[in-house]
Amino acid sequence: MTADVWLPIPADEIDGLPAESGLSYRFWDGEADFPADPADCVYYVVPYMKGMEVAIRPLPAMRSVRVVQTLSAGIDHVEPGLPLLPEGVRLCNARGVHEASTAELTLALILASLRGIPGFVRGQDAEEWRAGFYPALADKSVLIVGYGSIGAAIEDRLAPFECARVARVARSARATERGEVRALADLAELLPDADVVIVSTPLTERTKGLVGADFLARMKDGALLVNVARGPVVDTKALLAEVESGRLTAALDVTDPEPLPAGHPLWHAPGVLISPHVGGSTSAFMPRAKRLLADQLTRFAAGEPLRNVVKTTGA
Repeated sequence: MTADVWLPIPADEIDGLPAESGLSYRFWDGEADFPADPADCVYYVVPYMKGMEVAIRPLPAMRSVRVVQTLSAGIDHVEPGLPLLPEGVRLCNARGVHEASTAELTLALILASLRGIPGFVRGQDAEEWRAGFYPALADKSVLIVGYGSIGAAIEDRLAPFECARVARVARSARATERGEVRALADLAELLPDADVVIVSTPLTERTKGLVGADFLARMKDGALLVNVARGPVVDTKALLAEVESGRLTAALDVTDPEPLPAGHPLWHAPGVLISPHVGGSTSAFMPRAKRLLADQLTRFAAGEPLRNVVKTTGA
């Protein structure tokens, strides 16, 4: 039996992998054929953005696996396969890889939506000069729902824009250097005051459908909803009712369903800007992902504690 590591990036492209460790590196990025016997895999790095079916396909045969590592911040595409694994398997996410890129896109979506950039692009295509006054981010009240590392990175980038205030919500209340983080139970109180509501929460049973009819109804008239979390966090039918009425606008990097099929009403809903789930898909991804893998596997080979452990099977 060998101690295999399955990587979705060729090992010779990752600087700093432990060489004299007894580990054998196998390249697998979701192809139909496995690169080796899954029973010999001790460290499984899940192919990036290949979906749940690919992510969990080898898990039932991975009887020796000790670590499952995602290259995404979210783990919802792997969680259904965890009951198939032995006890004691650590699930690690990619904290530190996506924060900068996702926060960049969040600000881009907010600014594009408020300042009317999609309309300017259409105007340029039609050779129309669409002058006028447009909303600014300055002096707006912003609410961040999901204040983990990505939520904090978004606030870092909001700082220069002279927002009137930034409120923060997470699963449980706590204090941070920037200020108070309120609990999800406080959303009803906070939503009516927010001009921009940013959703950056992980997808869990508690957050699925969190942004439903009641949540949206509590948002103030003219507010902007920005979803950089997961599509199912937002109830699409309820959102469509609000944007089609013109009461709210939305900027969505993720949708439900996803990919959004041709002919879906979200494509042409008024006041909706859609990007195709590219929050983390930038030039910053690969260098940061490689550094994470080199560090994690060096720690694994040395028997040192791993970073970003979010769950352990059987615990």
